[in-house]
Amino acid sequence: MSDARDDFSPLLRSVMARCNYRVVGEAELADICAGQPLAMLFLSGDHWRVAESDDVAAILPELDGAMGGHVVPLIAARADERALQRRFRFARYPALVFLRLGDYLGAIEGIRDWADYMREIPEILEREPSVPPAFRLPAGCGTDAVH
Repeated sequence: MSDARDDFSPLLRSVMARCNYRVVGEAELADICAGQPLAMLFLSGDHWRVAESDDVAAILPELDGAMGGHVVPLIAARADERALQRRFRFARYPALVFLRLGDYLGAIEGIRDWADYMREIPEILEREPSVPPAFRLPAGCGTDAVH
C-alpha cells in the first residue's frame, strides 16, 4: 500500500517533512479548520503537468513565515483535489485557498511575484467569508464561438 504523500512531488514532500505541514482530505477539512481561525490550503495539482506546482511549493514556507504563524498551512490530499476544486471553484492549479474557521475567503491561482502575494493575501484575509465565486471557463473556451 502506498503512502498518500507519494502522490506529491519530491520537492513538496521535502517541504512537508521539513515544515510538518499536514495533508488533509475533503472529508476532514471542515473539522480541521473549525479550530483554525485562518488556514491556507495548498492544492498542488499534478506536478508532472503543472510546472508552477513546485514553484509555489518552494515558496510555501516563505509565505507561512511572512504571515507570522497567523495562518495554518495545509496541503490538500491529491485524491481530493478535484472535489475541492469544485467546492472552491478555482480554474487552475496550483491554488492557495484561504479559509476562516473553514469558510471561504478567497483563492490565488498559479504563481505570483512576491509583491503580489504580499498585497493579495492580506486583502483576502480581511474579507468576510463568502460563497466561492461562480466557476468561470478560461478565456477562449466560451460557447459563443462561430462555427
